Amino acid sequence: MIADTTEVKLRIRERYVVQITPAFKCSGVWPRSAAHWPIPHIPWPHPNLVAEVKTEGFDLLSKESVALQGKQSAMEGDAWVLSFTEAETRLLQGGCRRKCLSILKTLRDRHLDLPGNPVTSYHMKTLLLHECEKHPLETEWDEICLADRINGIFLQLISCLQCRRCPHYFLPNLDLFKGKSPSGLENAAKQVWRLTRELLTNSRALEKL
Repeated sequence: MIADTTEVKLRIRERYVVQITPAFKCSGVWPRSAAHWPIPHIPWPHPNLVAEVKTEGFDLLSKESVALQGKQSAMEGDAWVLSFTEAETRLLQGGCRRKCLSILKTLRDRHLDLPGNPVTSYHMKTLLLHECEKHPLETEWDEICLADRINGIFLQLISCLQCRRCPHYFLPNLDLFKGKSPSGLENAAKQVWRLTRELLTNSRALEKL
């Protein structure tokens, strides 16, 4: 067993490390820090879906969780952080949203796995949720629109990298780029632009990338 501050890590045969993270499920409640969500007058998500998400609640996870570093956070010094993983999963059901996320993660792993890890899969998921608000109609998430949605998300990503700020979907005051080096973000912006240009100018780019 490997000692840690708030978690337990088990080392198995010096080859594998299993991390056990303390967590609390908070069903039927919604955090005050996310009380603004959903933004009024935006038709997505549907009120019924909002009710489901808020009933599902959120999780409190140990702040030391590797899975959450650079993802969710709370006030400095807090021992626990908010996790909206189940809420995000529920919101991304329907249409080609899940397929879109899968493609975004693949493109990230193949082309944006850069030094300092400036762009993570969670950044992709966050921008996908913002794209859902920008395109609230279900017809905009038909398979035929997949390339347009991916292009829109990459254009969002370029803007965020250039501004050096990527707000969390549920906690907009939380910057997901906090702690990232400016040079790393600038380099990532150039790489994302090269990738986006290929997607915009080559209709078969997704098949090759």
